[in-house]
Amino acid sequence: MKLRPLHDRVLVKRVESEEKTTGGIIIPDTAKEKPMQGEVLAVGAGSRGEDGKVTALDVKVGDRVLFGKWSGTEVKIDGDELLIMKEADIMGVLE
Repeated sequence: MKLRPLHDRVLVKRVESEEKTTGGIIIPDTAKEKPMQGEVLAVGAGSRGEDGKVTALDVKVGDRVLFGKWSGTEVKIDGDELLIMKEADIMGVLE
């Protein structure tokens, strides 16, 4: 199934975090925090201004982004856990 976000929303898949620390200690699943990085899978058309014009989003499909720990709404599509969030919830694009 494909999902196309509306307006200024973005569909993001979290990037899995490291399972070991830099010292080599393995982190169990119960102690892991949710990663705050993800890959953009789909973007909406953009936000509509007061003048009626649509402003395109700054992020595009394939970008690796950094977002807040509690940003977005979690959805499950075809067994994958994804996030739908507004572009404003994205803090930056990793290059």
